[in-house]
Amino acid sequence: MTIEHRWAQGRPERVAEIAAEFVRQKVDVIVTTASNDAIAMKQATSIIPIVSAIMGDPVGTGLVATLGRPGGNVTGLSLQSTDLAGKRLEFLREVVPGFQRLAILANPDSPNVGSELPEVQAGARRLGFDTAKFEIRRAEDIASAFDALKSWADALYVVTDPLVFTNRIRVNTLALEARLPTIYGFRESLESGGLMSYGPNLPDLYRRTAEIVDQILRGTRPADIPVEQPTKFELVVNLATAKTLGLPIPETFLVRADKVIESP
Repeated sequence: MTIEHRWAQGRPERVAEIAAEFVRQKVDVIVTTASNDAIAMKQATSIIPIVSAIMGDPVGTGLVATLGRPGGNVTGLSLQSTDLAGKRLEFLREVVPGFQRLAILANPDSPNVGSELPEVQAGARRLGFDTAKFEIRRAEDIASAFDALKSWADALYVVTDPLVFTNRIRVNTLALEARLPTIYGFRESLESGGLMSYGPNLPDLYRRTAEIVDQILRGTRPADIPVEQPTKFELVVNLATAKTLGLPIPETFLVRADKVIESP
């Protein structure tokens, strides 16, 4: 098996270039890591099977007809869930008692954000938080977004997409400088200084993606492979970041965490 690996560096225009390249190469299957990547690939080909390890709302974005019967050349795993964002905010409230103003950092051009952002805003209303959305569309927007939010916010919810994930070190550096507690959907963002994450385990998602690719290479059509949703979610706390922020994490909270990061 030959694997052609490409990295778009969080740039949407690069994804379209990669899609065209894969079509020219006549690859047997394309694996993507986000809804916007899968959309670009589907726009480039309706024939080559596409398996996406991470999709926000695959039905709403037109990637599949239904989760049970995708019906086209796309399948994979969807992170769409109505309670994940609310649970993240509940965890954040436990660790940062008394905070009222929540900044939301998001790329409005990302389909992943389009499905998650309303859930964040609804959860914040339910918990009585004031919210403000700060938009970034390219890496150069991150610093100016922090200039705008750091004097207002008590905490920061980061909606992950390829742009944010590629620039997670910069985001966390600026958040620590502003002394802002952060909450993410993936633990990988904690290894560069984020405070907390709650969501599925990425290596598990990619292992399952590989199994779906195997099904396709053995002859099963993507149209007949249901889109799956993760069933296990993990709570991770970066204790080193908490200490940097001067934020005491209750022991009762730490014992509930699936993983605690204790050193930078």
